[in-house]
Amino acid sequence: MKRQLHLGAFLMETGHHLAAWRLPDAQADAGLDIRAWIELARVAEAACFDTLFVADSVAANLGPGADRVARADRLDPLTLLPALAVATQRIGLIGTATMSYNEPYHIARKFASLDHISGGRAGWNLVTTDNAAEARNFGRAEHYAHADRYARAQEFYEVVAALWDSWDDESFVRDKASGLYYDARSVRAPLHRGEHFSVDGPLNVARAPQGRPVVVQAGSSPRGRELAARTAEVVFTAQPDIASAQAFYRDLKARVVAAGRVPDALKIMPGVSVIVAPTLEEAQAREAELQSLVHPEAGIALLERMLGNVDLSGVDLDAPLPALAPTESGQRSRQDLLTSLAGAQGLTVRELYLRIAAGRGHFTLTGTPQTVADALQHWFENGAADGFNVMAADLPGGLARFCSLVVPELQRRGLFRTSYRGTTLRDHLGLARPVRAPNVTPTH
Repeated sequence: MKRQLHLGAFLMETGHHLAAWRLPDAQADAGLDIRAWIELARVAEAACFDTLFVADSVAANLGPGADRVARADRLDPLTLLPALAVATQRIGLIGTATMSYNEPYHIARKFASLDHISGGRAGWNLVTTDNAAEARNFGRAEHYAHADRYARAQEFYEVVAALWDSWDDESFVRDKASGLYYDARSVRAPLHRGEHFSVDGPLNVARAPQGRPVVVQAGSSPRGRELAARTAEVVFTAQPDIASAQAFYRDLKARVVAAGRVPDALKIMPGVSVIVAPTLEEAQAREAELQSLVHPEAGIALLERMLGNVDLSGVDLDAPLPALAPTESGQRSRQDLLTSLAGAQGLTVRELYLRIAAGRGHFTLTGTPQTVADALQHWFENGAADGFNVMAADLPGGLARFCSLVVPELQRRGLFRTSYRGTTLRDHLGLARPVRAPNVTPTH
């Protein structure tokens, strides 16, 4: 059977473009409207997407320019996704939850519960968070430094995985005749004692339908890649062009092999920001309309966040980006990507924020169904991606147009499924169901 690409629908309030909420036909409060979310999920499922993906932050978007962006209010993914689970049948449900401001038991329990509610469609996007404002909502004066975040993350993941393996698939016998509800011999409490966490367990949720929910990771820094190579089954990444995507793909697949895994055990799905229409002129007109609605204060606020929580107040918008010190609290990989982009193309500050207004540094496409499909096929067939996390510039229209225009073109080329063949997210992604880890001596 011909290798087929994977598609995720990355859903974000009114769309990924910074100014999408200002479009005349936009529902500005869609981020809090469960009916709008359900409709998006059903559109993606009707197009046979592998999964939908919801990002998160545990801090309100405040500060200069933030009041001009539809990012300050949002639903908790672990409240939203169960609602979408009962409104859909097959599509995967991936949610972000930070390891910096949660405890392993919380995460293990919530995602195991989601996997049961959805019948095996849950995925956890594990992040260390790059938003410094989150620290002050959890009793910390400052955010964790970059290296500290990843050291804590490795142990966090190990505890979650051990909690997910607390029970065998058949532990809960529920035998009415004998009166035995579960097999006590099969229980395996982690009894973890580590540098960052102390967790006894076991988890009070039966083993997940998928064995473990699918583990997703989005960091692209060297430390992020190391963590992904050992733990992730899907990686979302920001790559602006095919050369950088190919280099990332080769590097991460090599790290996966070095970690003792087979290359296909991890699917690499770069983000792609898409504006598509039946004609190029229509697509370009939509893009121009969106760009015209970007307020400079909103553009600067986006840059400050994407460059690693830096202060750009007072900069000349029509001058080159000033030199920046390496971020300690933000996304190191995204700062490197954007400063390199600005330098290589000689972009002014204004040109840079307009360049990333839709994709925030991700691969960006504006075109017809044929040209968009051409680009996706080229990346997929030339060692740059196993699939894509589709970031519609505006919602719901942008996703609907991708599903009605691009998906049929990919299907016509034999690159994407025309129907689901399985029921779980692991089925869609071609990932093996994890075997329960062997018993080990608890960490003390």
